Amino acid sequence: MSLIRNLAVMGAASASVLALAVSPASAATTHIHSGSITGPDFSGAVVATNLGSISVQTSLSNATCTSAVQNGTIESDGTDLTVTSATFSGCTSDLGSVTVTAQNLPWNGGSVTYTREESDPPGGPDGTLTVANYTVGAKVSFFNCIYSGTLTGNGYNPDNPDRPDPSVNQAQAEIVNGVVSKTSDSFFLCPDKATVNAAYQLVGSGGEQLWAYSS
Repeated sequence: MSLIRNLAVMGAASASVLALAVSPASAATTHIHSGSITGPDFSGAVVATNLGSISVQTSLSNATCTSAVQNGTIESDGTDLTVTSATFSGCTSDLGSVTVTAQNLPWNGGSVTYTREESDPPGGPDGTLTVANYTVGAKVSFFNCIYSGTLTGNGYNPDNPDRPDPSVNQAQAEIVNGVVSKTSDSFFLCPDKATVNAAYQLVGSGGEQLWAYSS
């Protein structure tokens, strides 16, 4: 039962993070920019890669993935955040490796919201990121655990001193103690919930540096 819990959670962890990698914006007042905070509006394809290992915890054990790449699209006003593909590797639990796969793609219905005010002090997140309808499975042998749901994380512009990895000058996103839930298609011994911790960087598919700002 401990092994199944580890494996199940791992998939949810990896999946959850792609959306977290998108820089914040809001449908009404926020714009995602390319190149700088005053650059042209950006919409289209984005690529997210993990910053460090993805950690997943249950009451019984821990698990990690060392590499994850997710692709998606977003509108310049922060609406229509969609995850179109996701791949994961180097995923292990306390008891060995696990195969993690994205399911039911695309995951659409997400959004980003810029929340910083002019009067706010430096540091802290620039906004929030919501990813909806994601579904990921983790499998060992014939045991398959599937998790689906909505996650919300913090987003950071490339110059934010509190971004998860200050050595990387890109938009970043982070999920801290995010909770995911098991679906009815999972093996009955899979845990009902798991806790995810992960960070990602996000760039445009052409290598563009991305920023979010409200105007």
